[in-house]
Amino acid sequence: MTYAVDFDTVSTAGLESSPVAAALAGLRANEARYFRNKYDHVFTVEPASDAGATIDWVNRILAEERGIVISSPPLEATAFQVENIRMAYVFYQNGLSINVMYTIDDGGKRAVGFKLSDGIDVPAELGSFKFARQKSRLAGTIRGSFFVIKNDY
Repeated sequence: MTYAVDFDTVSTAGLESSPVAAALAGLRANEARYFRNKYDHVFTVEPASDAGATIDWVNRILAEERGIVISSPPLEATAFQVENIRMAYVFYQNGLSINVMYTIDDGGKRAVGFKLSDGIDVPAELGSFKFARQKSRLAGTIRGSFFVIKNDY
């Protein structure tokens, strides 16, 4: 079942099994607010069990670009296009959010972003990345990092 994320009333719906469900819900709401304000896009997510193609695409990019395999189970995911940018998000049980920004035009920006919910440690598989901090009214302190995608997917 698809769920439109409400950033006015933050809900942990779909994320209840996470030990940091409230922080992860705030992170998800923060993303929803960004896409509503910048692109007038309603950020919707679906359970991981219904989002296999999106999760497989993100996993393929992680594995082929950096040899990364995320050990935490995915809880929710979404994929959509705004303007000429294909976006995908996966929210994991441990409080990690991964997004792929993939500009459709050749030569456009393409990157994988990692965001850590407030209160979680950096997962071992991401230990080589440096994380910057940012404050969010919805998510508390978000730690983020990224890498540029070099191949075509």
